[in-house]
Amino acid sequence: MSKPTNLLLDQLPAADREALLATAVRVPLILGDDLIQPGQMIHAVHFPLSGIISTVNEMADGRSVEAFMVGREGVAGVEATTIPMRSASRQTIQVAGEALKIDAGRVRALANDRPAVRQMLALYHAGVQRELEQTAACHALHPAERRLAKWLLRCHDRSDGDTMQLTQEYMASMLGSQRTTVNEAAQMLQANGAVSYSRGKVRVISRRALEACACECYRKVSLSQPEAA
Repeated sequence: MSKPTNLLLDQLPAADREALLATAVRVPLILGDDLIQPGQMIHAVHFPLSGIISTVNEMADGRSVEAFMVGREGVAGVEATTIPMRSASRQTIQVAGEALKIDAGRVRALANDRPAVRQMLALYHAGVQRELEQTAACHALHPAERRLAKWLLRCHDRSDGDTMQLTQEYMASMLGSQRTTVNEAAQMLQANGAVSYSRGKVRVISRRALEACACECYRKVSLSQPEAA
């Protein structure tokens, strides 16, 4: 079995990739742990090898919603790869795994010196911005069952299997919905033969059926990145 890799790092020429990995530390991503909290300086970025990191925005009344997720296709903390930045959101581990942790200042220095690193990070950052714009429209205009199907597809894209440990309470928090709304949406997806749900675990039964239930936003914002001009 091949070792898990990060797709962003895989895009780089060997010399640039090795320069980034020279000071990287392999760290576990533990379910439920926070990598960073709102207001904290982003001292390190994380390139996941497996697992999922969710960037979550929190309201004053305690409610929260996921802004975007990062798996092996991306990097958490990309906003700090251009200039030193404080995090506006919480980065929390949604699915356990592993990541390569690199000092943010080191990444900035390499991005300044190496055009391939700079372009890779800029394209990924542009992709995140595109996803955020699409997500804003999605939350405002699309029904819960279609948003849930889209979100589960994005989790499935970044998971190593068809079964994911996701409680209704957690899904409701990530979608910014009531638990009863998510329960009804999950029942509709089960009725359509897309997923099964039991004891905090969601299993994708039919990828095709789940895609048919998802809103257009899944197809508009995929794991692919924008292309450079």
